[in-house]
Amino acid sequence: MDRLTLIHKGQVNCGCIYSNNPSFLSCHRLQESLLSSSSGYSNYRGVLNWCVVMLVLSNARLFLENLLKYGILVDPIQVVALFVKDPYNMPAVCLVIVSNVFVLVAFYTERRLSVGCFSEHFGLLVHSINLSVILCFPVAVVLMVKSVTPVGGAVALGVYTILFLKLYSYKDVNKWCREMCYAKARSLSRSISCKSASATFNGKNNSASTSAFNQNQDLYYFVFAPTLCYELNFPRSPKIRKSFLLRRLCEMVSSWMVPIIQSSMKPLEDMDLSRMVEHLLRLAVPNHLLWLIFFYTFFHSAMNFVAELLQFGDREFYRDWWNSETVPYFWQNWNIPVHKWCLRHFYKPMLKRGVSKWAGQSAVFLASAFFHEYLVSVPLKMLRPWAFLGMMAQLPLAWFVACFLRGNYGNAAVWISLIIGQPFAVLMYVHDYYVLQHREESAGVGPD
Repeated sequence: MDRLTLIHKGQVNCGCIYSNNPSFLSCHRLQESLLSSSSGYSNYRGVLNWCVVMLVLSNARLFLENLLKYGILVDPIQVVALFVKDPYNMPAVCLVIVSNVFVLVAFYTERRLSVGCFSEHFGLLVHSINLSVILCFPVAVVLMVKSVTPVGGAVALGVYTILFLKLYSYKDVNKWCREMCYAKARSLSRSISCKSASATFNGKNNSASTSAFNQNQDLYYFVFAPTLCYELNFPRSPKIRKSFLLRRLCEMVSSWMVPIIQSSMKPLEDMDLSRMVEHLLRLAVPNHLLWLIFFYTFFHSAMNFVAELLQFGDREFYRDWWNSETVPYFWQNWNIPVHKWCLRHFYKPMLKRGVSKWAGQSAVFLASAFFHEYLVSVPLKMLRPWAFLGMMAQLPLAWFVACFLRGNYGNAAVWISLIIGQPFAVLMYVHDYYVLQHREESAGVGPD
C-alpha cells in the first residue's frame, strides 16, 4: 500500500511526512502586489508595448478611414511638380531657403570678431540686428503673402525660431571663448616682463581667436544637429548604423494621422456651452494621442534619425517626463534641447545678474509663452492670447500641485493638465479661426 493511501486512512502521521519537506508547510510570504508603489517593481515594458500597439491600431484605423472617405489629399508628385513649375506658389519653402542669409551673417560677424576687425560692441550690435530680423522677417512675409497656408507658415516660423535659438547660442559661446582667451592671455602677460608681455598678449590673443574661428567652421553642422546649444566640439558617435536609421524612418512614415473635428464647429459657432464641453471631452483623448504620437515621432524617431545621420553623440532629447509629480519637472524633462538652452542662455545669466529664482522661472515661462503664441497666432493670421495664457497658467498650476498634491496625485494632476488643457486651447483657436473664415466667406458672397 502506498504512502498516499496510508495517509488517507489515517495510518501515517502527516507531521512525519512534512517534517522532511519544510517547503510543503508554507506557500505564503510577506510581499506587496506588483502594482503597489512599495513593491519596488519597475519593469513595465509590457505595458509600454501595449500602449504602442494600441496607438498603432488606432492610427491604422484612422488612416484607413480617412483614406476611404477623403482619398489621398496630398500628392507628393504634384507638390514637387508645382514647386518646380512655379516656386512662388510655395512661399514657405522659399522663406526657409532665405534663412541661410542669416546664418551667413552670423558666421561672417564671428569671423570678423575672431581676427579683431570688429569690436565686441559692434559685433553685439550686428548680432542683435540679425537675431531681431530673424523673428520679424518671417512674420511680415506670412502676414503679407496671402498664399502662405497655416501649415506652411507654422513650419517656416518653426524653422526661424529654431534658427534664432541656435544663432543666439552660437553668439554666446563664441563670446565666452574669446573672454576665456583674453583672461588667459592677461594672466600670462602678468607673469613675464612688460615688453614681452605685450607681444605675447597680442600673439596669444590672435592665435586663440584664430583657433576658435577654425573650429567655428562647423556652423552648418550645428544648424542641422538636433541641439540648440552650440559647442566647439560636439560628442560624435563612431559610425552610422543603417538598421537604426531604417527603424527611425519607418516610425516617422507610419505616424500619419488626420484628426477630424468638423463636428465641433456647430456648437462652437452657436456658443452652446454644454455641447462645447461634450466636444472638448470627446476631443481630449484623440488630441492627446496625437500629441503622444508627435512626441515619439519628433523627439525619438526624427531627432534620433538626424543624430544618427550626423553621428551626433548626445541622444538625451527627453527624460522621464511621464513620471512628473510637479509641473516644473515636466517642463524640464519633456524637451531637453529647449530646457538646456533656457538654462544655459537665459536662466543662469539672469541669476548671475542678481535675479531671484522665482523671477527667473517666471521669465522663462513668459518667454516660452511668447514663442508658443508666435508659432500659433502668426500662421493662423489672427492674434489670440490662448497659447500665451495657457503657458502662463502653468505658474499657478505649478504652485497648486507643489503645495497640495504629492506623489501619484501630483502625477495625475500633470496628466490631467496635458489631456484637458491642450484640446481646450485647440478648440479656442479652431472656434476663432472658423468664425473668422466664416465671416470672410459671408462677406465675399453678396446679393445677386
